Amino acid sequence: MLPGMSASPLERITPTFLGVARDGDAAGERRAARARRNFWPQLAVLTGFWIYVALSNVMYANTMGESLKQFSVTDFFAPWDARLIQHLILYPLFILCAWTSLRVGWRPLWRTLPIQLSGALGFAVLAAPALVLGEMAMGEWHGTTGVTHPMGRSYENWAEFFAGPAVPTWIASATSFMVTYGFGLALITSFGFYQRLRDSQLRSAALERALGAAHLAALRMQLSPHTLFNLLHTIRGQITWDPPAAQAMVVQLGDLLRRLLTAGEQEFSRLGDELQFVQLYLELQQRRFADRLSVAVPRRDAAPLAWVPSLILQPLVENAVLHGLGGHDGPVSVRVEAGIAGETLVLRVVNDLAPSRGGVNGPGIGLANVRERLAVQFGERASFTAGPGGEREWVAEIHMPLLRDGPEAAQ
Repeated sequence: MLPGMSASPLERITPTFLGVARDGDAAGERRAARARRNFWPQLAVLTGFWIYVALSNVMYANTMGESLKQFSVTDFFAPWDARLIQHLILYPLFILCAWTSLRVGWRPLWRTLPIQLSGALGFAVLAAPALVLGEMAMGEWHGTTGVTHPMGRSYENWAEFFAGPAVPTWIASATSFMVTYGFGLALITSFGFYQRLRDSQLRSAALERALGAAHLAALRMQLSPHTLFNLLHTIRGQITWDPPAAQAMVVQLGDLLRRLLTAGEQEFSRLGDELQFVQLYLELQQRRFADRLSVAVPRRDAAPLAWVPSLILQPLVENAVLHGLGGHDGPVSVRVEAGIAGETLVLRVVNDLAPSRGGVNGPGIGLANVRERLAVQFGERASFTAGPGGEREWVAEIHMPLLRDGPEAAQ
């Protein structure tokens, strides 16, 4: 098209049509791939069922034939090899009818029911002629020409055929194989329901994992700006009063931010790394409150060998510093403790409270974040409590499964 010319309606529609066609082709390819993936398991189920039917019919006919020989009744049931050939002949027809039934489905019933009944009736009606073919083939193989099945005998006219035993035998055979076909169809339909249910559960589990990962990522993103804002607020207060201390705090903040970004990208981290991060954060706070804040954090090499959710301790120590120092001018102690009780990891953050606060430690964004992350990652296997733990003390405590073997154990 030349510049300045408007596109024709056909030119405007063509890209959209091609996009829809490509989407339709992709959906058709997915359906075809799903059908191919489900075909072989369904074929195996139908084949196993048909082998069971063939062996059952052969064994039943042999057992009844041996029983009738006591009454001098012979050739009432076809020989076993003829029955085996009958089931071999019917096998591809059975697979075809069952596969067609699955493709047709049952909705709407007024349209699919005649097709389903036609397939079942066609399969059942051909069972008796298939036995005749089996008897004829075995007769040629054994060098005989006699056929014991009523339908295989010669009749002078149609009246003799309908008056003889051929029609009742045919009806009995069709009824028996109609019931057999119904059982096979019910089996393969149930197996199809199982496959769809399994695929649905797998998709649901994948969606739940993706949702959980997205939720945790959102919580970590929520926590990182919150921590950064508080640290910048701390440094701003030092710029006027102590510029060298502010400069040193900026250097420490850079180190802290590198660790914060690394931890924020991971779902789990080692407990020793978490304690080292907490130690760095508290050292940064001590530069601001050197005469009031004292901290106690376990050494990294002394921490239990375990994995914990990334940044799980950060909001607790931040809350301890913020609310411990707030409301009074006295000294405050912040202690971080980590221990093991059986198969449970216990993490505890304890801070002093001002006498005027009366044991009230505000439920900020950090505590809500910790509680929600534990609920998402561990459910009822983890618990979090925060409240007065003694005289003028506030205790935040986490109980979570002990993960010695890495994040995979959290599943």
